[in-house]
Amino acid sequence: MAYSNEVRNLFTEQLEELKAAGLFKEERAICAPQDSEIEVEFPIGSQKKKVINMCANNYLGLSSHPDVVKAAHDGLEHRGYGMSSVRFICGTQDIHKELERKLTEFLGTEDTILFPSCMDANAGVFEAILTEQDVMIADRLVHASIIDGMRLCKAQNDSFKHSDMAHLEQKLQLHQDKRLRMVITDGAFSMDGDLAKLDKIVELCEKYNAMVFVDDSHASGYIGKTGRGTHEHFGVVGKIDIITTTLGKALGGASGGCVSGRKELVEMCRQKARPYLFSNTVAPVIVEGALKVLDIISKTTERRDKLERNTIFWRKSLTEAGFIIKEGETAIVPVMLFNAKLSQDFAKDLYEEGIYAVGFFFPVVPKGQARIRTQLSAAHEMHHLEKALDAFIKVGKKYNILHKSKQEIIEMYGQ
Repeated sequence: MAYSNEVRNLFTEQLEELKAAGLFKEERAICAPQDSEIEVEFPIGSQKKKVINMCANNYLGLSSHPDVVKAAHDGLEHRGYGMSSVRFICGTQDIHKELERKLTEFLGTEDTILFPSCMDANAGVFEAILTEQDVMIADRLVHASIIDGMRLCKAQNDSFKHSDMAHLEQKLQLHQDKRLRMVITDGAFSMDGDLAKLDKIVELCEKYNAMVFVDDSHASGYIGKTGRGTHEHFGVVGKIDIITTTLGKALGGASGGCVSGRKELVEMCRQKARPYLFSNTVAPVIVEGALKVLDIISKTTERRDKLERNTIFWRKSLTEAGFIIKEGETAIVPVMLFNAKLSQDFAKDLYEEGIYAVGFFFPVVPKGQARIRTQLSAAHEMHHLEKALDAFIKVGKKYNILHKSKQEIIEMYGQ
């Protein structure tokens, strides 16, 4: 072996400590297409159980839509399984350019470049555009992939308190000596489900001559009147310099991401972004599926509207039942439990009731902010949500957390 038994024992002990603290993440296996109802092995190897899925990013319910699946089959038949190449060598097909054009039109930007994932987009965009003469000023709750991308960039790294516009303005004033200032935020924050104050951010960036970067992965497809994202919701379409987003959530659910925005910034990524230059092209089956998704959601807002109705019902019902939830208007609805072990136990009991949701705890969320993150889908019918609500209430009563304050829950279970 490559290392000694002492080293192996060290890692084994660390894993046992995680298990003892209730912080060990057990893998589950979904044995069906992604949908509102799925078959799950939990833990892997156990008997399959049919459950209602309350924790997928399948916001528009398109992950297993028959028209999307057929388009993917057509892509496989007509353009092959994969490109076996990066884009700038022999990895660019006509359908890649078509998807980039359609994403540009949908997002209301000037140009778009595809990446294998939005994580790759975030890993490449900052280094491609900024230098050590510049500064990045990020909301303190931005997604982990943004943080990783910022770490790869030589520009100065700064932050502002979550959605605190006064603090952001102070930071913009502080960095007026930099060549470029880039304000960085999620559009919809993935753990809390709230929206960035994009209208205020744009106003401040115009005042202090700064660039605006938005990762809209958890908003593209359903936030805004026609689902174009947080920039549509806040009336700032055309005023965002860089948007990164994913094809792996509302826009089909497979994989793939993009950088979209000012044409010269997109071209900088095309020339310099390392994940673009050194990763295989997005597979044709995914490209064709994504093209069909854009076709579906551009014709009608029916799915987006249904998701909005489901979200309103779920938020209102959980609050009336006595749960503490994070305020917001997105399909991400965190049920706050504050204790890591409680979140794990709560999720296991939900599973026994036929509801699939996962407990989130440190380091995925800050210490003392453990939760069950529920996520709504247009694939959910009212009977799914009513059954899920009954299960949440039953388990909530078991742990005596209904109509309890944060402090009362912490006193019972700790942080």
